[in-house]
Amino acid sequence: MIEAMEQRRSIRAYEDRPVSRELLEEILRAGTLAPSSKNRQPWRFVVVTGQAKAEMLAVMKAGLEREKTAPLLPDSRQHLAGAERTREIMEQAPAVIFVLNPLGLDLYAPLTPEERIFELCNIQSAGAALENMTLAAAELGLGSLWICDVFFAYQELTEWLNAKGGLLAALAVGYAAENPPPRPRKPVETVTEWRT
Repeated sequence: MIEAMEQRRSIRAYEDRPVSRELLEEILRAGTLAPSSKNRQPWRFVVVTGQAKAEMLAVMKAGLEREKTAPLLPDSRQHLAGAERTREIMEQAPAVIFVLNPLGLDLYAPLTPEERIFELCNIQSAGAALENMTLAAAELGLGSLWICDVFFAYQELTEWLNAKGGLLAALAVGYAAENPPPRPRKPVETVTEWRT
């Protein structure tokens, strides 16, 4: 598994070749094997391929256009061009897996400390599922890209996906058409404090 972690890359260019349903199911199964807080398993996956992908891309484009005039994320305006590039990557990838949180609370609701902790634990659990899925994709000879730019089209995609509880992320999956070098990582000793 360490080897898969070392070999995994964020892929932003894909071959024009479909990924079989069997391989996608293996990736999804890896997601469901992730640990989760209180074993809540706060995830639901929507796999978008084929004709549905064109519809999803149109929905995301509408969200990106809306974001220019009525932003959900006004302080992140400088990242909007990156989100448009991410949409192009999603168009190129043969499959996009959306990760939803069916136990999530309304994005706009004020939260009590307990509700905030509940949300944080569920998001951590979904993060573990996404990590499992990226590693499974790498082991299966596929590339993937963990996508958070979907938040620029959060309202539109959440409605299109019927994502009660909310949208957490997306994962583009396909055969890599690039082999980027590893990105620098902080050395363990610079991010670790030992207390004995």
